[in-house]
Amino acid sequence: MSDSPKVLVVLTSHDKLGDTGKPTGWYLSELAHPYDILTAQGFSITLASPAGGPAPLDPSSVEAASDDAVSQGFLTERNALWEATEPLVSFLGRADEFAALFFPGGHGPMFDLAVDPTSQALVQEFAAKGKVVAAVCHGPAALVGVEGLLEGKAVTGFTNAEEEAVGLDAAMPFALEDRLVEVVGKGGRFEKAAEKWGEKVVVDGKLITGQNPASAKGVGEAIVRAVLGRE
Repeated sequence: MSDSPKVLVVLTSHDKLGDTGKPTGWYLSELAHPYDILTAQGFSITLASPAGGPAPLDPSSVEAASDDAVSQGFLTERNALWEATEPLVSFLGRADEFAALFFPGGHGPMFDLAVDPTSQALVQEFAAKGKVVAAVCHGPAALVGVEGLLEGKAVTGFTNAEEEAVGLDAAMPFALEDRLVEVVGKGGRFEKAAEKWGEKVVVDGKLITGQNPASAKGVGEAIVRAVLGRE
């Protein structure tokens, strides 16, 4: 067995943006940049999704990353990773094999991972084992239904202002910022950058959250520090 730290990355299987008729899925740069950081540090990455098989890549995220060399390289060289994800259920009971669990964003997680009982059970298992649990942008939607996980914690995620700016607030099943504020309770706090689209990474023990695509690289770096015990 390899001594390399292993990260289980969970992608959405949801490909429809509410009732808009538009496609959605996971967001390219929010996987590409953490993948780049983690693999450069010797981490091994395994990809899973609720349905297994191909995980839908949001085409708008490909367009948004047209000038992003890291994302474009990932798109052309690593596509086999998300075209053959493993079924999420196959990882239940296997938290000891991994150092961290990571949820990239894209709007897809708002529809499936937010309410997926297998995903929630997996998060509970990783947290109970003291593993790093990380998410970026809409990825924290996968955490809001996990009982007790976020209570009293400091977190971040895609903000109401950012959702309104992209014109998709009405298409969402809930407002992520509002739900995060609700679940952290009075003992916790929702943090965000001073301006929309600013980088913001929040670390609370083994819980790591990032606000938006600009925060993806920082989330990857935070996972490395948390797993390797670096300050």
